[in-house]
Amino acid sequence: MSERDGAGLRVVVLGATGNVGTSVLARLGEDPRIASVLGVARRVPLWTPPKTEWASADIGAGGDAPGGGDRAGQATEERLTDLFRGADAVIHLAWLMQPMRDPLTTWRTNVLGTARVLRAVAAAEVPALVYASSVGAYSPGPRDRAVDESWPTHGGRPDAAYCREKAYTERLLDGFEHDHPEVRVVRMRPGFIFKRESASEQRRLFAGPFLPQRLVRSALVPVVPDLPGLRFQVLHTEDAAEAYRLAVVQPVHGAFNLAAGPAVDASVLADLLGAKAVRLPLGPVRAAVAAAWRLRLAPAEPRLFDAFLRLPVMDTGRAERELGWTPRHSAQEALRELLRGMREVAGAPTAPLAPVADGGRLREIATGVGARP
Repeated sequence: MSERDGAGLRVVVLGATGNVGTSVLARLGEDPRIASVLGVARRVPLWTPPKTEWASADIGAGGDAPGGGDRAGQATEERLTDLFRGADAVIHLAWLMQPMRDPLTTWRTNVLGTARVLRAVAAAEVPALVYASSVGAYSPGPRDRAVDESWPTHGGRPDAAYCREKAYTERLLDGFEHDHPEVRVVRMRPGFIFKRESASEQRRLFAGPFLPQRLVRSALVPVVPDLPGLRFQVLHTEDAAEAYRLAVVQPVHGAFNLAAGPAVDASVLADLLGAKAVRLPLGPVRAAVAAAWRLRLAPAEPRLFDAFLRLPVMDTGRAERELGWTPRHSAQEALRELLRGMREVAGAPTAPLAPVADGGRLREIATGVGARP
């Protein structure tokens, strides 16, 4: 049933078991205008929130033939089209962060998979698409002012896979909007998104198997490095989920920056940890990050670290004016939840958010610390 049948909205959420997806499902389930939600993930969980049904699909399944010409890719596209039929909106959150050491794998899911999603949205005649872009899609910005949604989206560092893929999917959306003006397209560009239950996943994605989570506490972190360019934005996952809900139920379109205040720098981090901010040159810190990557001690590539230090600060005024969105949690509150979740080895009953993934840290090491999924 759908609003087109007078029975409320039917929404499909791709990537529904991750950090943002789980909170989006919860927020949609609370809205009386939403009749039903179909959560789509590679691995269907036992957990089921209100109004939600589950389906399994892997948007990255298929080869590299252009236009979806390979059989496996065509089968994936047909599967998505079937899942999308009758939907009033598709929320596309599916994204593969790892393995960073195998960018072909992430490209197949993030770029080719998104192209399949767009073709399926058009084939199923879905009237609205809400896509999860990122601050990482933006080109480096000025340090003296915030940028709005018109800032170029060529990626903070194009040789970093995450930025390159986020920027490329922005171009896919440009073409899709040109070819399908009948579809209402919304692009969310959030800062870093945290909640307590995402802590173990964040550790696996970015810090790797050698970080002792339970030791992430203020008494053991006496110093925060104050690096040139260190200034970034975060928001709580619940606030991000609320923005997605608003984008579904309101006739908005275009891009929206999402972040909570204040922008986080070394002084904010030091205050959170009860530590001291110490100015350090970038070179030795960058060399340590690169060494950890080279020695397979960390799964995040040093070029992502470089991009992180070049991120612009975003102006969120459009989201406030047109979406009616205001974050309920400050940046400090979101970070406190993340740190608490790290200490508690927190998680949720889905595969991406599991406190301990299948095989534990030994499997992370055995798969090459960012070399294989």
